[in-house]
Amino acid sequence: MVSKLSVRIPADDGVELGAWLFVPAGAGTHPAVTMAHGFAGIMEHGLEPFAQAFAAAGFVVLVHDHRNFGTSGGEPRNDVNPWTQIADWRRAISYLESRPEVDSNRIGLWGTSYAGGHAIVLGATDRRVRCIVAQVPTISGYEQGLRRVSPDALPALENAFREDDRAQLRGEPPRRQAVVSADPTVTAAYRSHDAIGFYLQPIPADLWSNSVTLRSTRAARLYEPGIWISRVSPTPLLLMVARDDTLTVADLALAAYERALEPKRLALIPGGHFSPYTDQFALAEAAATGWFREHLGSNAVTSTRIFAHANGA
Repeated sequence: MVSKLSVRIPADDGVELGAWLFVPAGAGTHPAVTMAHGFAGIMEHGLEPFAQAFAAAGFVVLVHDHRNFGTSGGEPRNDVNPWTQIADWRRAISYLESRPEVDSNRIGLWGTSYAGGHAIVLGATDRRVRCIVAQVPTISGYEQGLRRVSPDALPALENAFREDDRAQLRGEPPRRQAVVSADPTVTAAYRSHDAIGFYLQPIPADLWSNSVTLRSTRAARLYEPGIWISRVSPTPLLLMVARDDTLTVADLALAAYERALEPKRLALIPGGHFSPYTDQFALAEAAATGWFREHLGSNAVTSTRIFAHANGA
């Protein structure tokens, strides 16, 4: 039986991160996994099934909301700064090390989408992490921006960024946009049908709203976690790529995998960016669980079978 606890993690600037801690049955210490979500997502956006599966496999699992989102503190609300999120995640690792249920020498990290990029940065810069899983990760904010914003729309976007900066100098709060919208007259970070369905799944309004600061998009366009990928080694890296991903863009992830050094493994998942949370969940979960077993536990035979299946063998 897996126990689920709600915990608070003290971070910098007096902010506390809200988190779930999943503890598997059994005495003694366990290997552990720390998890976080992507751009403007919270724990309720499809992370609990992964956490429950990892815990059922024998891992203590810590899942936290990024500051300014969900159950975590911080202002302004729904504001995304990748480097602050990475600093907070280091604090979450330290918290996990302190738990009496955890073998602090066997901690793995799982990040998805935007936080898949964070996983690469942390894998390269924090050797407490013994292995990482980067699921459909952000590789290059610049290259993704070239794919998602047409050249004729770029001047208006850049002007919006400049006006936001000027307004903040005048003491105004950061300007906002929708996270998702199909209405072309509404400024939004994402417009695809699958993104709208994923973000607008039923979640209590006091935990998530369809709003994010405009400066979060500017920060995303400046974020280049792929430059760190060759530095992850010798920490084992599993890069999970959705074949038809047009959000974090499959070809960018595949090219980044070629730059990564051993030990590494590629798991190709059918479908688009959100498929690992939905129709391809079983495959994505099995690949990640196998990786954690291989590098934090001892079930190498099972993980080999899993990864052969994940790569279509």
